[in-house]
Amino acid sequence: MPSVVLVDSGGTNIGSVRYALERLGVDARLSADLGEIRAATHVILPGVGAAAPGMARLREVGLVDVVRSLTQPVLGVCLGMQLLFEHSEESDTTCLGLIPGSLRIFSKTRDLRVPHMGWNSLHPQRSSPLLNGIGDSAFAYFVHSYAAPIGDYTLASADYGGAFSAVVQQRNFYGAQFHPERSAAVGAKLLQNFIDL
Repeated sequence: MPSVVLVDSGGTNIGSVRYALERLGVDARLSADLGEIRAATHVILPGVGAAAPGMARLREVGLVDVVRSLTQPVLGVCLGMQLLFEHSEESDTTCLGLIPGSLRIFSKTRDLRVPHMGWNSLHPQRSSPLLNGIGDSAFAYFVHSYAAPIGDYTLASADYGGAFSAVVQQRNFYGAQFHPERSAAVGAKLLQNFIDL
């Protein structure tokens, strides 16, 4: 039976991620305890908000080096995914540095509102167990102002005034820019796939 820990990073979506996991029969513990996080079979780094406060919270509870050292599957959700990268333009924030690249704000135009909010289609770029059963043009729910670039780590992209990384993987670190807990069957499938890793 998997032992899943939600990192208590102060993200406002922690409760809804936890309920989404409960619907899959997974009782995820919320913890900032270093030993408990290291002992888990799967770790989820949730988060809604801004990069600088997100990193400040991880530093405050002494989790920056812990997260960097994890060897089990780790899933960053929304801001949690962004924090896996090296840098965010948002308040010029140094992030965890586990995935190369910098998050950039979407260009505001008459046609594109920022934040990018709503349903958007996913376009798989390479195969991964995380995307099993999630086909091309499956829809997921996004809320974000900063976008991750496309790179070798991109498992699936989405398009909002240009392509950006919607699902990523670097070694044992995975990320979903969209909210699986708000993305109906597609989100539930991604969470189940993560638990099955």
